[in-house]
Amino acid sequence: MESGIHVALAPETLGTLFGIPITNTLVTSWAVIVILLTIGFFMGRGVKLIPSRFQLLLETLFEFIYDYIAETLESRDLARRFFPFLTTIFLFVFTANLLEFTPGIGSIGFFETWGGEFIPLFRSVNTDLNVTLMLAILSFLTIEVTGVLVIGAWKYAGKFLNFHGGFIGFFVGIIEFFSEMARVISFSFRLFGNVFAGEVLILVVTHFIPFVGPVPVMMFEIFVGFVQAAIFALLTLFFIKLAIAEPH
Repeated sequence: MESGIHVALAPETLGTLFGIPITNTLVTSWAVIVILLTIGFFMGRGVKLIPSRFQLLLETLFEFIYDYIAETLESRDLARRFFPFLTTIFLFVFTANLLEFTPGIGSIGFFETWGGEFIPLFRSVNTDLNVTLMLAILSFLTIEVTGVLVIGAWKYAGKFLNFHGGFIGFFVGIIEFFSEMARVISFSFRLFGNVFAGEVLILVVTHFIPFVGPVPVMMFEIFVGFVQAAIFALLTLFFIKLAIAEPH
């Protein structure tokens, strides 16, 4: 059997459930959800009226994020509605990126046949384009629905169908419409491309400079994972801000 670097673009299928394929990225997604729910449960039970230093630190951090969202949207009511959604996006993406460096991710699995291809049981969630595309669609729908509900369907449609600004105004509206649609692609491929490229880079460094070489690259990729999670959440916030702005 040849040894070398094996890079699989698509996630590996572990089996099926009622005809639905179960991939290793889906299993890892379930693991991320369980981790977040467990942490949330125990942190919720540990909340005290007189906070500890750790609780005070978390409260200060969440208060800063909440105030930033309120300042951006210019509404504390909207901030209260979107704070859970935006923080959940960040926590899910960042935890999924962080889990990539957990021992066992990519190394625990089984061989499809004796001496055949190795199939890992777990794989980094955001290296699956299906996951990043679904996150992008969820973010896109939230942005569009929010724009319609806040300023009204007629005004929101007027951002893209401008019949009062002449040919130039109409043409600019059409361009704005296509740029709005392109957000789904830009959201999904930005996250997928950065995380997948980081995983490939670590594989290459591990192959040529084992033991020592991957450490600084992994540290950098943890930082990249944090940045990508923050960018995804912040772009969703800023696009919500644009969606609720009055057309002019």
